[in-house]
Amino acid sequence: MTTRSGRLAKPARREQLLDTALTLVREQGTDGLTLATLAEAAGVSRPIVYDHFGTRPELLLALYRQLDERHRTASEQAARDATPTVDEIARVMSSAYFACATDMPEFDAISAALKGNPDVQTIQHDILDSYRDWMAATLQPFSSLTATALRLRCVGVLGAAETLAAELNLHTTTAEEAISALTDLIVGTIGARERH
Repeated sequence: MTTRSGRLAKPARREQLLDTALTLVREQGTDGLTLATLAEAAGVSRPIVYDHFGTRPELLLALYRQLDERHRTASEQAARDATPTVDEIARVMSSAYFACATDMPEFDAISAALKGNPDVQTIQHDILDSYRDWMAATLQPFSSLTATALRLRCVGVLGAAETLAAELNLHTTTAEEAISALTDLIVGTIGARERH
């Protein structure tokens, strides 16, 4: 798996290291990811890896953030590309939410590996707040609620989405059933009105 490469600018090297780390997690699980195994797989010296991440938890946190950013970017693009109706936007949001679990199984593995890390709770809270705010802003043109009330409803929808994701992971429901249920919850919760 060694991928020797020439000198890269620091941001490009960091991106290359994170991509290699993600491949390691996919192939070997989080237990197979250490700073030493990353250096070997990336074809760089250990000091380069230590310069970028310092510790294994810092590496895992960086991976966690990268996966969230990729998911968020894909979700935002899908919403921009959707037909501007409340039903379609809600469906796109629902599909994107569950795609994180199905398209990025490493996300759960990395999250589990970070259990007990004091920085994770803060990061997860920030990610959830950011996602809630994006949902509320995207749904606001279709809602008769105030911005504050809509944000609070989005918190409730995200709680329901987590529960549906757990059902999906237990294979007690299908992805299509989960998407349909979350879509209905979003539309029914936001005080939907027709956009003019």
